[in-house]
Parts: sequence; C-alpha cells; structure tokens
Amino acid sequence: MIPRYTPEDFATLWSDERRLQAWLDVELAACEAMETVGIVPEGTAAKVRPFRDQLDAEKVGEIERVTRHDVIAFLTHVEQLAGEPARWLHRGMTSSDVLDTSTALLMVEAADKLLERLDGLLEAFRGRVEEHRRTPAIGRSHGIHAEPLTFGSILAGHYAELARGRKRLRAAREEVAVGKIAGAVGTYAHLTPAIEKQALDSLGLRGETVATQIVARDRHAAFLNALALVAAGIERFATNVRHWQRTEVNEAEEHFKKGQKGSSAMPHKRNPVLTENLCGLARIVRAAVVPGLENVALWHERDISHSSVERMVLPDATATLAFMLDRCTKVVADLVVYPERLKRNLDLTGGLWASEGILLALVDSGMGRQDAYVLVQRNAMKAFHGEGTFRDNLLADADITARLDEKTIVAQLELDHALQHVDGIIDRALAESAQ
Repeated sequence: MIPRYTPEDFATLWSDERRLQAWLDVELAACEAMETVGIVPEGTAAKVRPFRDQLDAEKVGEIERVTRHDVIAFLTHVEQLAGEPARWLHRGMTSSDVLDTSTALLMVEAADKLLERLDGLLEAFRGRVEEHRRTPAIGRSHGIHAEPLTFGSILAGHYAELARGRKRLRAAREEVAVGKIAGAVGTYAHLTPAIEKQALDSLGLRGETVATQIVARDRHAAFLNALALVAAGIERFATNVRHWQRTEVNEAEEHFKKGQKGSSAMPHKRNPVLTENLCGLARIVRAAVVPGLENVALWHERDISHSSVERMVLPDATATLAFMLDRCTKVVADLVVYPERLKRNLDLTGGLWASEGILLALVDSGMGRQDAYVLVQRNAMKAFHGEGTFRDNLLADADITARLDEKTIVAQLELDHALQHVDGIIDRALAESAQ
C-alpha cells in the first residue's frame, strides 16, 4: 500500500497495530472458551484484555529480530505486558490458528467497507440512469456505429454489472468469514471442536470444515477474484468514459474543476485522468488473482509460501479497490453529459443504423435473407460514400420499393421504433437485487 491510493480507514485496518489487536482478540476468544471447560483458570482473559491498547508493534519487531518468529514475538510481548496470566494464552494452539483467524476478521472488515462503498457507487449510477433514461445515443460495436439506445441504458448495463459484483463480493465475504482453533494439523489434539466453536462464534466467524494447519486457501482465492471482478467492472466504465471524452466523440467527460490543469505544455487540454487512473489501478487488483490461486496448492497440511504473498496482496488489493470505488463514485456523480452531442453523433450516418430493420422488413415480405442483405447493403454503402441519404436511396431503389412502401421504410428510421423496449431494459436492471 502507498498513501496516494490508500483510504485512511484501510491504512488503519491493515496497520501493524490493528493486526496485533486482531491477534490478541483471537487469543482472548480462545482463552475464554477454554475457561468455560476449566482448562484455563477462570478470569484469565479478563486480566489480559486491558493490555490490548498497549500493544507496541515496534517492541514486537525488536523481539522478532531475535526469535525470527512473529507469533512467538507477539506472545512474548503480551507476557511482558500482562505478566503471569498471559502464560495461559495459546494453549494447544498453533500460530496459524491466530494468523488465519485474525486474517479472516480483517478480510471481513475490509469486505464490509468495500460493500458500503459499492452501495454508494450503485446509488450514483442509479441517479444518472434515471436522468438519462430517454437520452438517445448511438450504440457501438467494434467502436463503429451500430443501432440506437439511450445513454441511460448504457449506464444501466454498468449498474447491473456492478450489482452482480456486489453479490459476488458478499458471497466471498461469507466464504472467508472462517477461522480455526484446531491445533497443529487441525485435529484438536489438545483442544476440542466445542472450544473452537465457542471462540469463533464470539468473533462472528465459522470453523473451517476440514482444517489442516491452516484455513483452506481456495477461500482467499475466491475473495481476491471477487475483488478483481468489481475492479474490472469499474475499468469497463472508465474505458467508456475515456472514449466518450475523446475530442472527436465529445459525448461525455469527467468534470473539469475550477483551477484544474490538463497539461504542463498545452493549456487547452482536458484529459480523462481520473478514469485513466482507474484503468491502471484495476490492473493492480487483478494482479492479485493469480498469486491467490497459486496459494491454494500448499504442501501437505501447510507450508509458508502463501504467507508473504498474503501480507502484500490482501492489503494492496482491498485498499486499492476501496480507492477505486471512492473515485468512481465521484466520476459518476460529476460526469458531464452532452445530450446534443449524443444526438448529433447518432445522426452522423443519416440513419444507417436502421439497416437491420429494413433487412428484416424485406425478409418478412418474402425475400430471402441473403438477397435482402445485398439490396440493403448497396444502398447503405452509397450513403456511406456520400451518394445520397440512406432514406432517399432506399425510396429510389425499385427492387426495394417493389416490396416495401414508404410508410414501412420510414417507420424503421424512427427512434421510437428502435427504443421501444429501453424502459423495460432499464427497469429490469434497476430492479435486480444487489443484496
């Protein structure tokens, strides 16, 4: 994580101080569960808990430089703070009981923060969808004019994609809300499943179905994949904004704020810097997917190859996505849309977008599809090269007028015909539950 792309709440979440507090939270939950069955003196956890806010990451680091083991360094530090009662901590446990369970706590908290931000982004999209529900625009495939739609329906597609992303993230949150207090290889040799359940229940987690020394890493891989898909959805929208803002297109642009400068050399520039930034950051989030997948296959009951990866990718991926969600929400809310330019670009080809409608009308009249295609294409290509308008060319083509009257031809060139189902599409997108 670097400060430039790390929201303050995520800097706190993934700090050394918060990590140590989460470790102690796990140790105390396990200790309390052991107290209830009498294998740890009653009141032990209560005596240690007051020292939670006195944990010192620098002192733990000093100890670790000697022990070369982070959890042992942590436990040593807690014993230095709390004294004799702390000797009962970690009874029957292995380091990964603490590490994996605390990581689950932090991932769940990160997911909740991301879901809250995603809700804000969806709400911003919803408002702009309604605003431009009936704003005509040209659809594009391969970057080339296709058929009409509305700007609202375009935004509705982005809304629906991110709503699906929210469902995936919510499911991934549940998948990683799993810890273990099961000992060295998950057999509860010096613990019991009941102790684990009580401890994890108090932390809001579930137990791993079949634990080894660790929680299975397919869960973490699913979490990282869910993050990447949300980032990809943001990137797709950002890519479209970048295209809309091109000088030749000029259909919409990022809000250019007072005092903002676009170029150190050219004072006229208004560049899509925010959305270009979002596209770049999406690569960082997506880059965590492959390491997450590679962490799944560990030796036997566990090796340590996953640990260094997770120390980097979990903070980086979650914090970066949080930054992206914050930035994208502002881009959507402040997006400047030019309806008159959208209409101008829609009309740029003089109605060539109606070619499929004419083709189908000819087919409905009894003509073979391929023959009809030839007739429509020859009139479209004339218009494309500036030889009359598409409408006039069609009405002057005897082979076409022999089958279609003027009313039928003109009807295919009307926007109301092309956009007759747009409201239903938008309503369907907005009605889709994102919960």
